Amino acid sequence: MDHRQIAILGILGGAMGLFLWGRWRYDVVALLALLAGVGLGVVDAGTAFNGFAHPAVITVAAVLVISRALTRSGAITPLADFLAMHVRNGLIYRITLLGGSSVVSAFVNNVAALTMFMPVASSTCKRTGIAPSSIFMPLAFCTMLGGMTTMVGTPPNIIVANFRATATGTPFGMFDFTSVGLSVAVAGILFVTLFAPWLIPRHRTARPEPEELFDINNYFSELEVGAGSPLVGQNVGDFAQGSGLDIQILGLFRGERRMWGLLRLEVMQPGDVLLVNCGADVIRTLTERHGLQVVGEESLMEQMSRADIAVAEAVVKPDSAAAGGTPLGLKLRSRYGINLLAVGREGQPVRSRLRDVVLRPGDVLLLQGDAQELPEVMSTLGLLPLASRKLHISARRAALPLSIFAIAIALIGFGVLSAPLSLAGAAVVMVLLEIVPAREMYDAVDWPVVVMLAAMIPVGEALDHTGAAGLVGAQLARLGSGQSPLVMMALLLVITMFLSDVMNNAATAVVMAPVGLDLASRVGASPDPFLMAVAIGASCAFLTPVGHQNNTLVMGPGGYRFGDYWRLGLPLEAVIAGVSIPLIPLFWPF
Repeated sequence: MDHRQIAILGILGGAMGLFLWGRWRYDVVALLALLAGVGLGVVDAGTAFNGFAHPAVITVAAVLVISRALTRSGAITPLADFLAMHVRNGLIYRITLLGGSSVVSAFVNNVAALTMFMPVASSTCKRTGIAPSSIFMPLAFCTMLGGMTTMVGTPPNIIVANFRATATGTPFGMFDFTSVGLSVAVAGILFVTLFAPWLIPRHRTARPEPEELFDINNYFSELEVGAGSPLVGQNVGDFAQGSGLDIQILGLFRGERRMWGLLRLEVMQPGDVLLVNCGADVIRTLTERHGLQVVGEESLMEQMSRADIAVAEAVVKPDSAAAGGTPLGLKLRSRYGINLLAVGREGQPVRSRLRDVVLRPGDVLLLQGDAQELPEVMSTLGLLPLASRKLHISARRAALPLSIFAIAIALIGFGVLSAPLSLAGAAVVMVLLEIVPAREMYDAVDWPVVVMLAAMIPVGEALDHTGAAGLVGAQLARLGSGQSPLVMMALLLVITMFLSDVMNNAATAVVMAPVGLDLASRVGASPDPFLMAVAIGASCAFLTPVGHQNNTLVMGPGGYRFGDYWRLGLPLEAVIAGVSIPLIPLFWPF
């Protein structure tokens, strides 16, 4: 082993450790790995950023724009409405929901597919009493399973297709993944549908309504400003900041007028009623020292159900601008005019002071603000609403993006255009036709994924050209010495599966595809079954909430803990391995 091989293996080992640690975002880790590769001389400085022009990166970005167009046009809404309105039986509902979401995720980015169906699942759980824990994790898993069935369904398939082009001169086609991927998806969906209720821990019960989950009326009070109160003539902002008390003023009622959010400069008058968030000891101080009186018998949720104000639940997405920030740092009130009423984490309310809570991906936020502006603010912050909004969609509006996408798929399928050209063209057409407004085009792209992929591709290539992939392949071959190509392929699949649970699935595919190619050459087999094994294994991030964005998104709404995922994920991976290992060489012979 020479120094270059030691360097690249050390870089990859360090990157895997940082991915598992989770302190730094995966795109930052990938860039650090790339820069370390340049610094140690295993990645050429002149071509270090060529990954940004790689066909896989272009294809992923184009698919994300197309996914936004299909979501925005409401092309999938009729299926979601059918699920919400016409399915009553629990088992039939789960089969229809999970099957429908997996079909959508075969052609739409699997994160986008999940965000389409989560509000449907949430509203149905509230209406029927179905435990969210029995729905959300299976929904996340099935959207990942559906992505295995086509080249555009998930980034690992796109990456593996391009590695095949490098190795053989011809990439995998759009539906080359379907023969094995469809069988795996069907088996996985059936397993999840039938066994998830038994494998998800029984301590998970139906997630209660917002006011029950957050015990909201115990945190908020209405206090009237008396005629002799020293607060008369003061503005709300000076009082809230200068009182020295742990208090949040959410609203001010003056006669029939109700004011919310931006109250800092509002001058208090006799008879004003303040809606405050504070503890019982603070209320006692306010009544004794500031001449306020506790009033009101109507509940907070009833107060906030009026037409001009809205309360909404939303989930912090992994790429959200809110992730890692605090309500104070994000300036939710001063910048956006909304109030954070409560935070739920792993199915339990966060009891500490809200302004200083560091928000995490998967947290459920209870937000209050103007009914017209709140949805736009949630979109700006990258929050996923947990309630479906009715869209008035014309058939023409929904049919146009579907038609453009179908044409792009056909051009790829018949070999007229390559996937990057066809899909990028479809994305541009959708922007020109304003199906996706130009201002939203770049917002549609998950830039951390794109940057991570572009940075890891040169590192993966360095693994190959330094001979380090050969070393790993030799170790695997030695581990399975004397075994058949089938056993070696199975070993590669299982290792890739577990690696995808600790690092991004695209990064896993970038690292393991060169190892698969080397292993195929060592056993004298075609590279195709080994690359298919990498594609399947890299899409099996089912054991932890950090293995895939979908797992993170459902953690809060489903009330899951870190250790809940492997209970369903581990047997699911065993089912996938049991189905795919015999099927891969059947369709892709050694």
